[in-house]
Amino acid sequence: MESGVFRQSLWYASAPAAPATRALEGEVRADVAVVGAGYTGLSCALHLAQGGARVAVLEAGEIGEGASGRNNGQIIPTLSRVDPEELAGKAGEGFVALVRDSAQLTFDLIQRHAMRCEAAQAGWVQPAHRPGRMRLVERRVAAWSKRGAPVELLDRAAVERITGSRFWHGGWQNRTGGKLNPLAFCRELARAAIEAGAVVYTRSPATRLERAAGGWRVRGAQRQVRAERVVLATHAYTGARGETLWPGLERTVFPVRSYQLATAPLPDVLRKEVLPLDHACSDTQGDLHFFRWDAQGRLVTGGGLVLPWSWRTRLARRIADRVARVFPQIGAPKIDYLWHGRLGITLDRLPHVHELAPGVLAWLGCNGRGAALAVSLGKQLARACLGVPRAELALPFTPLRPVPGHGLARGRESLALLYYRYLDGRDTA
Repeated sequence: MESGVFRQSLWYASAPAAPATRALEGEVRADVAVVGAGYTGLSCALHLAQGGARVAVLEAGEIGEGASGRNNGQIIPTLSRVDPEELAGKAGEGFVALVRDSAQLTFDLIQRHAMRCEAAQAGWVQPAHRPGRMRLVERRVAAWSKRGAPVELLDRAAVERITGSRFWHGGWQNRTGGKLNPLAFCRELARAAIEAGAVVYTRSPATRLERAAGGWRVRGAQRQVRAERVVLATHAYTGARGETLWPGLERTVFPVRSYQLATAPLPDVLRKEVLPLDHACSDTQGDLHFFRWDAQGRLVTGGGLVLPWSWRTRLARRIADRVARVFPQIGAPKIDYLWHGRLGITLDRLPHVHELAPGVLAWLGCNGRGAALAVSLGKQLARACLGVPRAELALPFTPLRPVPGHGLARGRESLALLYYRYLDGRDTA
């Protein structure tokens, strides 16, 4: 899982310590086995334990070592490329409501369990990078307003007041959004799950899933969990170690490398000018421009590269130039931290929830909006395991459909960035 890069991140340097865990040895029994100690797995484990279930979580590395501990830490209550009307048609209004409420659920959870994770619910803003993208913004505001979301259309002057930049042409905001230290949140979510009664095993890769009397057996090297139900919560890291827990599952999602960086701490005078209200910000570009402050006054941002060679040097130069272009008052900043992780992309840009067999659930496809979404879906997966009827769940179940030619396409996903950059230069909605 590229542990070295994980340990070079800002979040690894600044998050509170993880709760004490150990590797699994021998055999344990549980009502539910959860594979993956990221947001989905830990939210699922927490809500299962609160519902009275015996839960065992298997994590191949450290808590949050996957995407949950490597992302930008923006809590965004919307999907990246699928608007509410389309989402309602494909997944139902119940799932639209889940997305709408996902940020609030996340911050409520943080408050309820007194999580130390630099959480700030000051809002999320999506500026329009070209005048034509305001048509897209207007559609999104109208659709979310109709569904009761606390959204607001912003003209260019309002966006400038929120961001401190004249780079954009207007935009919109959702006041339930915000930001946090993502690794700290993941570790605190683990703490809450453990305190509720879940058992989390780290350094315990799951390598095989097989049927057993009364349910399922999740195997690893000289270890196993026997459980009635299993939740696979490995997302973009599905099959990362070469294991195949469920045939074809890894061929439904494309893992794409996402790069993050953090500047050196900047003077307070700049923090009062740039994102002065402490919003999380990510704009309408395919080659996304995204920014937020951390608690130490570092600007945390990132970007994409088509090819990974010399990524540290190239990324630092590219993003420093971007910061100077968007925020000329900062100029080209000194970069203190650079790291990367994987995000899971699906062809239709929708989350995919699967009942792979009776008692086995999985979901993949955060498509760059995983934090709040994963927490909310983890709660729904827990409800499913606790016996809530499918009709009462806000889960868009779909059949497992591996992508034909997945092996040929995998590794070339980043080439799509060239196409996104082409679209970003066109004044279209």
